[in-house]
Amino acid sequence: MSKTLRMMGFAALVFIASAAHAALPAMVGDKEVPSLAPLVETTSPAVVNIRVRQTVSSGPMYGDEAFRRFFGFPNNRGPRQIASAGSGVIVDAENGYILTNHHVVESADEIKISLFDGKLLDAEVIGTDAATDIAVLKVDAKGLVEMPIGDSQGVRVGDFVIAIGNPFGLGHTVTSGIVSALGRSGIGDGLEDFIQTDASINPGNSGGALVNMRGELIGINSAIISRSGGNVGIGFAVPTEIASSVMRQILDFGEVKRGLLGVTISTLDQAAAEALGADVESGALITEISPNSAAEKAGLRVEDIIIEVNNRKIQDNRELINVIGLKSPGDTVDIKYVRDGKTRTARAELGQRIAVSSAGADIHPGLQGAEFAANTATSRGGVEVTSVEPDSPAAQRGLRDGDVIVAVNRVGVSSISDLIRVASDQDILFLLVDRGDRRLMLQIR
Repeated sequence: MSKTLRMMGFAALVFIASAAHAALPAMVGDKEVPSLAPLVETTSPAVVNIRVRQTVSSGPMYGDEAFRRFFGFPNNRGPRQIASAGSGVIVDAENGYILTNHHVVESADEIKISLFDGKLLDAEVIGTDAATDIAVLKVDAKGLVEMPIGDSQGVRVGDFVIAIGNPFGLGHTVTSGIVSALGRSGIGDGLEDFIQTDASINPGNSGGALVNMRGELIGINSAIISRSGGNVGIGFAVPTEIASSVMRQILDFGEVKRGLLGVTISTLDQAAAEALGADVESGALITEISPNSAAEKAGLRVEDIIIEVNNRKIQDNRELINVIGLKSPGDTVDIKYVRDGKTRTARAELGQRIAVSSAGADIHPGLQGAEFAANTATSRGGVEVTSVEPDSPAAQRGLRDGDVIVAVNRVGVSSISDLIRVASDQDILFLLVDRGDRRLMLQIR
């Protein structure tokens, strides 16, 4: 089966993509074959290589490791340092701001930036957004070269593009291709509206530049689909419309504020449509509306079927979550929906999604050292593990940053309050956890 991979350096997972090179049209007659060299020479100095060091916990002991501890043999597990590589794009030379992927710098202890001329700089994380996989870094340096940000909304399928990054730690590498598709989602678990490209992208290209023929940044390379972990010509980039919005909010507010419609929804498939007597092929069925929410103020009701938002067709609940989650509070959206067999329209001004967090020590002794937040950014629901302190009880029991707890002792949880309610007064917790594309169970005592 194919796999979606994170693309940072040599760490096990890669989230990025592509191959099957698309060639430029051949020239005829005595004219020279066109070259991308002038474009590459202009844009390459704005792309940086990123080297990351981070401390990881070894997690719980099993098998021979537990045997060694029991009999007093030396234990060399403990926290350890790992190194990985990625890419980034300078978008503000005066202030030293760099766009890259969240997964490139997640939990980093040290970040080094290597410029096109080989100069090595220290970088700090200004802010990150896991849901869109975007991070903003800053370096203090003079004479930086920035890449102008293009209009990703004007990108068309078939447009020629180049990808610049740091594949396999090789340094600045350029590949070419075309835009293969637009509006791709369902690749990972975040908020997605990817540009798909066949420009060759590989591990280490994460956070690198997808550039149009005018030398403008139109996407931050982020993910691939691959059977083997290598490039097969299916890669994905976060459009600059999204990346720029995330960067502005991080710089202005220190965090990303997301729009909220205020509905609970489920996917409407053909069987459900027939049961409801609805003559629609797909959409998102409203099953609950929050009081005083944007949806209620717009006149939406339970059993309405949302089929379009801002002229974009809604295939399922995941697509509606993406479309609304990528908007900001105060944004206005035009909604087309079906009620009683008739197609209607509504306009809603989005509210603000509020993230609630909690410390593990307040929930259960075995969760001490972990921080939790409602997993409102993806369609999976559950409770997200936002951080885990090294060597803490939570880390020793196997919890990791980014885990999503979907059930405790066989009871589903979708919020912090659910987790507290189910876990309180329990000596042993069996956590059903989603980790990437895997599901596992952890025992917490």
